[in-house]
Amino acid sequence: MKNIKTLIVLSFVLGLLSVNDVAAQYGYGYGSPYGGRYGRQQSMVPNGGPTESKKDETPPTAEEIVDGQMPSISEELGLDPFEQAVVRTALLQSVQQKIELHILELEPLKMKEEYQKIDSKMLEELKMGLPEEKYNAFITLQENSFKTKNKKKKKNKKD
Repeated sequence: MKNIKTLIVLSFVLGLLSVNDVAAQYGYGYGSPYGGRYGRQQSMVPNGGPTESKKDETPPTAEEIVDGQMPSISEELGLDPFEQAVVRTALLQSVQQKIELHILELEPLKMKEEYQKIDSKMLEELKMGLPEEKYNAFITLQENSFKTKNKKKKKNKKD
């Protein structure tokens, strides 16, 4: 009788001690894709990356874009303060209009026509506000910057 009581108490204690191992195998334990006591501790679902930071980032405003370009334009063309104001105003208006067009998401042909209208309007304003040699230098600078960007893109595609 004493042996039976000891056997029952011993089996009860062993049962309590093994509950942890049984629970580990059942829930988030060994067989679970989420890992377990000693297994992988990562989810099996692939991580898409930091999507929250992309949502929080706001696109740059027209003023930020123009302010970023103005130092290099002023340096290349040697603009005085009045000419800088003329160029900044014209660029600011055109960039703002292009941003608004981009938001509208028009069809590609219509978008291209509108961009060309905005560019021609900007060039007219610059032609009226800048001396001819600085206007021509701006046109050359604009064309060269586009050519170098396209060449870099083509070189990257080849590599």
